Amino acid sequence: MLNLSQNGCSVWVASSSEELLTPTAVALGKFDGVHLGHQRVIQPVLHAGGHLSVASSLQLTTDNGQLTNREYIYSTVVTFDPHPHEFFTGQPRTLLTPLDEKVQQLRSLGVEQLVLLPFDKELSALTPEEFVEKILVQQLRCQRISIGQDFCFGEKRSGTAKDLQLLAAKYNIPVTIVPLQTYTGNSPTESSCVNTPPPQDARISTSLIRQTLEHGDIENANLLLGRPYTLLGVVVQGQQLGRTIGFPTANLQLPKEKFLPRQGVYAVRVFNLNETSDVTPSESLGVMNIGTRPTVNGTYSSAEVHLLDWSGDLYGKKLVVQLVKFLRPEQKFPSLEALKTQIQLDCVVAREVLSA
Repeated sequence: MLNLSQNGCSVWVASSSEELLTPTAVALGKFDGVHLGHQRVIQPVLHAGGHLSVASSLQLTTDNGQLTNREYIYSTVVTFDPHPHEFFTGQPRTLLTPLDEKVQQLRSLGVEQLVLLPFDKELSALTPEEFVEKILVQQLRCQRISIGQDFCFGEKRSGTAKDLQLLAAKYNIPVTIVPLQTYTGNSPTESSCVNTPPPQDARISTSLIRQTLEHGDIENANLLLGRPYTLLGVVVQGQQLGRTIGFPTANLQLPKEKFLPRQGVYAVRVFNLNETSDVTPSESLGVMNIGTRPTVNGTYSSAEVHLLDWSGDLYGKKLVVQLVKFLRPEQKFPSLEALKTQIQLDCVVAREVLSA
């Protein structure tokens, strides 16, 4: 059980039935990325969360001493841990939003609780009827549910969104089915890589966003997300080679399951989450390299960011890095001096991009 908070707001994270805050208004799905489509699914439970409604099990005493059945409803996102794809294939799956990032995004939307349903043999074997009764009714005490049009649940994904609506109706639980959200399009941008934007009316999905990130198409990925794609991690000590050429970098330790975009250099905005909770973290501009650093014969992938017009000690600090534009692919230079010259050019371009 976790209570993750920042700037006075918090999201209650529960992974067992004993930790749940109930009754709930539930948005149900995988929600990796918390993209525009996910946000539309979450929106209906935000309206319900916090309202007082008639509930069946707990009586509260009012100011005048009388008993009432009215309770607080917690706006809740319910998802699965591990990701169902990982459970069925046995292969680790990288995520657009590991837990810390998912909590941060849900907090910004106004969600009060995140429930991680342990996706195991027992849960995957539940029939749609059993899932509704045991999970949604008995454990979560749902007052309302919101799902995407393509939502499937129960053994072998046999339950559809319409099935859930019919089953929940037996318990007088209203279900909102949110239509699929589609991409409205964006003209290709000039870049050192050739971006092929998603086709008009393509369904906004986690897989589509992963594809755009793999191509370094940050602009379109950010449009699909409804926000900048972010990397969230703690600054750890690296090889400190950047210092020797006048460009010190913060080496970001990312969750092992974090999905990384195309290797190369990016213009980024950086926020320090360790600043005091009563102020909005200040923004720094920067250049990030994601890759193996072939010029210095690197052997593993890393994410390093150089902050423009900034100096100081960032070791141990938690940073949020927002990717704004892909500048160029990673390449091997003939010398450190040639690398230094290129980084100088990268900083100039990044400053122009980020100041636009």
